[in-house]
Amino acid sequence: MSTQSIGKRQGADWASIILGLGLGLTIAIYVETTSAADWNSFYAVITSISRITAMVGSYLALVGLVLVSRITWVETSVGHDRLVVWHRKLGPYSLYLITAHVFFVILGYAGVDQIPLAVELWRMILRFPWMLPAVIAFLFFAAAGITSYKKARAKMSYETWWTIHLYTYLAIALSFMHQVQSGPMFIGHPLNKAYWEFLYLYSASIIVIWRLVIPTSRSLYHNLKVEKIVNEGPGVTSIIMKGRKLDKLGAQGGQFFGWRFMQKGQWWISHPYSLSAAPTDQYLRVTVKELGDHSRAVKHLTKGTRVFFEGPYGTFVAATASKGHIVLVGGGVGITPLRALLEEFDESKSIDVLFRASREEDLVLRRELDELADARGARVHYLVGSRKVHPMDEKYIRKFVPAFADSDVYVCGPTPLVEAIREACKDAGIPKNRFHDEAFEFHAV
Repeated sequence: MSTQSIGKRQGADWASIILGLGLGLTIAIYVETTSAADWNSFYAVITSISRITAMVGSYLALVGLVLVSRITWVETSVGHDRLVVWHRKLGPYSLYLITAHVFFVILGYAGVDQIPLAVELWRMILRFPWMLPAVIAFLFFAAAGITSYKKARAKMSYETWWTIHLYTYLAIALSFMHQVQSGPMFIGHPLNKAYWEFLYLYSASIIVIWRLVIPTSRSLYHNLKVEKIVNEGPGVTSIIMKGRKLDKLGAQGGQFFGWRFMQKGQWWISHPYSLSAAPTDQYLRVTVKELGDHSRAVKHLTKGTRVFFEGPYGTFVAATASKGHIVLVGGGVGITPLRALLEEFDESKSIDVLFRASREEDLVLRRELDELADARGARVHYLVGSRKVHPMDEKYIRKFVPAFADSDVYVCGPTPLVEAIREACKDAGIPKNRFHDEAFEFHAV
């Protein structure tokens, strides 16, 4: 196992311990503030359950935001891919718990008052402080949760998904005052209230610093601007950006940034695009396929457009390789970060590139790939056609790469391709630490 893999595992271990301690303290606060009266009737039990689900659900929501707040040293030690996985796994549980809180608290109070649920909800909105903002917060949070499911994501543009998830921040903020002014765990318990306020203020400060202050200051310092727009093929555009002292970013081929092009219709939303060429001290390049409104508009960017960015992110880099043989598998425009990676491996590595595409015209950057392969002795295999023709299982891959089982494998492309290569690696006995993927899915806000 490589030193970087060991570091990521240790980073994940300490991060898990810290999050676990916070969860334990949150539950302890709830337990410490309960009394016999909270359990002396059916509806009292229901109401008590609603409170613990609210606390744990809110804690997990805060953790979910911190996980994707782009803290550099956390990303480096734990790994962006693992943080995103944690975020996606925690998200549904947070939504389920908060939904349970809403249902149980209305049921508990309605049972005591002996009135319909809808009437009780209206009474609660009128009776409890900050209840209406809390209801609005729940609706925002539910919308973000529902649109996170794969079937829902598949039916909307990235721009729509991103905007809906942006309201998650507002949802958590709107729910705060309701919690501290209505929760019996905090009323009359100043230390508990101080702990809860600390969690919210700490999370908010992390988000402001790492998602706003640092990216803005770095963008202004490096003065990145659009230098050139290149048409790479049908629906595929490269954006070459020029800046100053870009080597100080520490970016590597295979990593991605969140890009915000300061032009009308573009500036308000950040998009994650991977580098499609190894970075230099003056230039960065991304290659984009037209998949939505934003990606279709990048070809109309003008020279001199200022670029604000977050990053670099990701551990999809050459340094994670531990074997002497490398297999790069790209699907469609997923070849772009692999093309950048191809520049990063040292001469001691033996490299095979498998480029999957449905049509010849989808073989983007082919000329560059051929030139790079010739320069460093790599082998590029162009696999054009349907999935039936190119099944991408272990047996098929071994036809082109006999040493597949003794390789580090990097794959980037549509989810079906990534999953197919993952299965092929399992069948070949390739351990998880030698499988590196960068799937084309929405990144967290």
